[in-house]
Amino acid sequence: MVTHGIRLPRISDRARWVQLAFGVTCMIAIANLQYGWTLFVDPIHRAHGWTKAEIQLAFAIFVALETWPTPVVGWLADLIGPKIVVATGGIMVALGWTVNASAASLTSLYLGSAIAGIGAGAIYCACIGNAVKWFPERRGLAVGLTAGGFGAGAALTVIPIGTMIATHGYQMAFLVFGLAQGALAFGLGWLVRSPDPGDVPRTPITAMQARTSVAPPIVLRTPVFWLMYAMFVLVSASGLMATAQIALVAKDYRVADVIVFMGASTLSLALIVDNVANGAARPLFGWISDTIGRENTMMIAFGLGAVAYWLLGALGTAPWAFVCFAAMIFLTWGEIFSLFPSICTDTFGLKFATANLSCLYTAKGMAAFLVPLANVVQAWAGSWQIVFVITAAMNLAVVALAFLLKPMRRRYMASC
Repeated sequence: MVTHGIRLPRISDRARWVQLAFGVTCMIAIANLQYGWTLFVDPIHRAHGWTKAEIQLAFAIFVALETWPTPVVGWLADLIGPKIVVATGGIMVALGWTVNASAASLTSLYLGSAIAGIGAGAIYCACIGNAVKWFPERRGLAVGLTAGGFGAGAALTVIPIGTMIATHGYQMAFLVFGLAQGALAFGLGWLVRSPDPGDVPRTPITAMQARTSVAPPIVLRTPVFWLMYAMFVLVSASGLMATAQIALVAKDYRVADVIVFMGASTLSLALIVDNVANGAARPLFGWISDTIGRENTMMIAFGLGAVAYWLLGALGTAPWAFVCFAAMIFLTWGEIFSLFPSICTDTFGLKFATANLSCLYTAKGMAAFLVPLANVVQAWAGSWQIVFVITAAMNLAVVALAFLLKPMRRRYMASC
C-alpha cells in the first residue's frame, strides 16, 4: 500500500507476527505441565508412598492424552478456527492441575493428568497449526518459535515451582501454577485467529512443498506418513525419557544437590539450561531446515543427539558434565517439534494442515508409554548407562530412516 508517496508497512505482516507472538505465549503458559513434572515426582512419592513407576504413569497418561485426541481437535481448529479450541484448553489445564493438587489416590492423579493433557494438546495443536498457515515461506522458523515457547517456557517457572514445593508443598504448587497458566491461555485464546485470504503475502518458497492439499483419511493411507510416524515415535521416546527422568538420574548420580553456580544446585541449573536449550533448538533447527532441507537437518540433529545420550550415560557423573551433556540432549531433541510439523505440512498441504500434523503428533503419545520402561531397565541393570545406550541407538535408527524418507517423500509429491 502506498499513500502520498510513502510506503506503509503491510498490515498483514504485522498481524501475522502478532499472531505468532500470541501462539508463543500460549505455549509458554502450558510448558511446565510437561517440563516441570520431574520436580513433582519425588514429593508425591514421599507423600503417598506410591512407586516412581506408578507416578510416572501419570506423566505417560498426560503425554498420551496431550497427543491422541489432537486429530479431532485439529479438525475443529481447521473448521471453526483456533479461538474456542485454545480457550477451552486453558480451562482444562487449570482444572487438571487443580485435580492433581487434591489427588489422594493414583486414580485421581491419573484423572488430573488426563484432563491437563487434553487441554494442553488442544492449545499445542491449534497454535502450531496456526503457525504453519501464517508463515508458508518460513515455516520451519515459525513453527520452531511457537514450539520453542513450549520447550523453553518452563525455564521461567522451574525455580518458583521448586521453591513453592519446598515451602508450601507440591499440592499448592499444582494449584497456584495450574490456575495461573490456565487463565493466561484462556485469555489469549480469544485473540488467536487463522489467516484470512490476503493476510499471508505471496513470496517465493524454496522448500519442497506440496502443490495440493490432502485430507487426513488419504494421508493415513500413505507409506510416507507412517515412516514419519515411526521416526517421531523413536526420537520422541528417547527425549521423553530424559524429560521425565532427569531429576531421578541426577539423584542417582549423586550430583542433584551439589552447588555449582551462584548458589544453584546441579539439578536446578540443569533444568533451567535444559529448558532454554530445548526451546532454542526448535527455531534454530527450524531455520536450518528452511535452508538445507528437513531430512538433511534431521540427520545432523539426531546424529548429534545419539552422541549426547551416550556422553550423559558414560561421563555425566560429574556436576558440570551432567549440566552440559543434559543440555546437549535437549538441544538435539526439541527440534522434532519444529521439523515434523513442517515436513508434514510441506508434504500434505495447507488446507488440512492442523488435522494432518495432529495425526502425526499422536506419535508422541505412543512414545510416552515407553517412558516407564526406562525405570524398569534402570532397576534391572542397576544403572542408567544402559538406558542411555538404548536411547542413543534409537536416535541413530532415526538418522538411517531420514535417508529413506527424502527420496520416498520426493516420489510421493511428484505423483500428486
